[in-house]
Amino acid sequence: MKKILITGSSGFLGSKIYNYFRNHKYKTLRLDRSSEVDFCCDLSTEIPNLDKDFDLVIHCAGKAHITPKTVDEKQEFYNVNFEGTKNLLKGFRINGTPKYFIFISSVSVYGLSKGDFISETYPLLANDSYGKSKIKAEEVIKDWSKKNKVKYTILRLPLLVGKNPPGNLASMIKALNKGYYFNIGGGKARRSMIVVNDVIKFILLIYNKGGTYNLTDGVHPSYYELSFVFNKFNNKNPPLNMPLIIAKMVAKIGDLIQIIPINTLKLGKLTSTLTFDDSKSRKVVNFKAQSVLDFLKKNKI
Repeated sequence: MKKILITGSSGFLGSKIYNYFRNHKYKTLRLDRSSEVDFCCDLSTEIPNLDKDFDLVIHCAGKAHITPKTVDEKQEFYNVNFEGTKNLLKGFRINGTPKYFIFISSVSVYGLSKGDFISETYPLLANDSYGKSKIKAEEVIKDWSKKNKVKYTILRLPLLVGKNPPGNLASMIKALNKGYYFNIGGGKARRSMIVVNDVIKFILLIYNKGGTYNLTDGVHPSYYELSFVFNKFNNKNPPLNMPLIIAKMVAKIGDLIQIIPINTLKLGKLTSTLTFDDSKSRKVVNFKAQSVLDFLKKNKI
């Protein structure tokens, strides 16, 4: 790989991928909305002027999974994740297509709130704006890659773990730090997740082979395990527990009063196991990820 383009290089995952390749002396260029990158472009509204040819493109740019509150916020998922992907692909018309293309997708495409060891063959049933936008982006990448004879890889990622993580894990850490985090019903529900460095490790193994893959740490820790390890590392008392019956009562109040930090929807996610099967990634390139729990025992995030 002589030249690499990373989109969304200012984001949580994109920045770490960029730093890895740069630190390992790859010729690595960046595309995002920052004025300090090689290609400053808002992909949701612009076609980039890609005046260089690339061996590998890693498309990390996208709008993260949040619960949209307005029609405009729902539309933004479509604009950024789908239209942005189409605009990126159009940008390659100038100097030709790359040899390899990697798309950072999400396990949200399956549209599930619970389930065990969901594989890549499971139907894509997402009906929320985020999941549907990722499905449409996957489809356009597949069609474009086949038409232009580009080896493509789609990575369907679960919760990402690393220093200063975003999203639900960040909320959990904040609550643990401030002492108001409660496991519910013993925190038995399990979730798939993976350490960011292992995503990079897999990219290096798979970029020239292609395919669609779930990635996980293979352990799928429970909420209790996560909170216990985090508190122990930070010399805090073991996490508190809220009985499920009380949590259901609080959630019903939260459905009516937004300042309550939990509602019925959030409660369902906190008490339901949702794990994904990554055996395909392990078979194709003998991939083995580190345990998230082991990572948390050794690293402050």
